[in-house]
Amino acid sequence: MENRNFLMDTQWNTIHYPEKPTGFGILIIGDERHFVDESKCFWTQNEGKLAIINHFKKTGYTIFSSNLYGRNWGSENAVELARRLYNQVIRSEILNNKIHIVAEGMGALVALKLMEKMKGQIRSVVFLNPILSLKSHIEQEREYKFFYKKLMRELIVAHNTDQASLEEEFQNTPLKVNFEFGVPIKIIHVMSNGKSYNQSKQMQQILTKTGINPIYIVPEKKQQLSHMMIRFFNKYEKDL
Repeated sequence: MENRNFLMDTQWNTIHYPEKPTGFGILIIGDERHFVDESKCFWTQNEGKLAIINHFKKTGYTIFSSNLYGRNWGSENAVELARRLYNQVIRSEILNNKIHIVAEGMGALVALKLMEKMKGQIRSVVFLNPILSLKSHIEQEREYKFFYKKLMRELIVAHNTDQASLEEEFQNTPLKVNFEFGVPIKIIHVMSNGKSYNQSKQMQQILTKTGINPIYIVPEKKQQLSHMMIRFFNKYEKDL
C-alpha cells in the first residue's frame, strides 16, 4: 500500500508509506493551495512537490498530511486537528513518536503553535517560504486592495470572527515571533517573484536577533529542496 486516505472531523487526511520504513515520520502542513481529499492531495498533484514526496519515501520516511479545513490561517481548529492527526498516526503506525515537520507558507502559522503545544514530540521543523506572522502578512496584503479583501474574508471564516475584531486583535499583537521551544529550525526561501522578495524582507525583520539564518535559493535550484531537508533531518535522528 503506497498511501491511505481517511476522514477525521470531516477533513481528509493522507499517509504515504515508504517501501523500506526507517521509523521516522514527517508531517506536511501545506500553504494556501494545499488540499487533501478522498483520493489525492496537492503534494501529489504538483510535479515538484511529488518529487519531494518520492524522495522522502525512498529515504524511508512515512509522510502524513491533512486538509486542515483548507485556508485555515493558523486557526485553533486546524492546530487541534493537526495534533489529533499526530496522535492517530503514532497509534496506528510503527513510528518514533518524535516527528519532523515541513510547513509551507501559511502552514508555518500552524507549525509554530504546534511547536509550543507539542514539546518533546517534534524532532525538527523545516519552513518553506513561511508566513511567520499573520500581522505582518496582513500589512503586506493591505497594499493590494483585492488581495486584502480576499484575505480578510478567509480570516473571518477560519477564525470564526468579524473584521473589526480581527483588525483590533492584530493591531495589539506584537510582531515578534517566539522560536524558543528547543526545536531545531531550518528556513528555506525560494526567491521566485516580487512577492517572495517582499516576504523575505519581512521575514528578515521578524528573525532579527533570533540567531536563525534563512537559506535563499533561486527557482532553478528547487530540485535540491528534498536533499537539503533530508540532510537537515538526519542531523537530529541520532538521539531517538
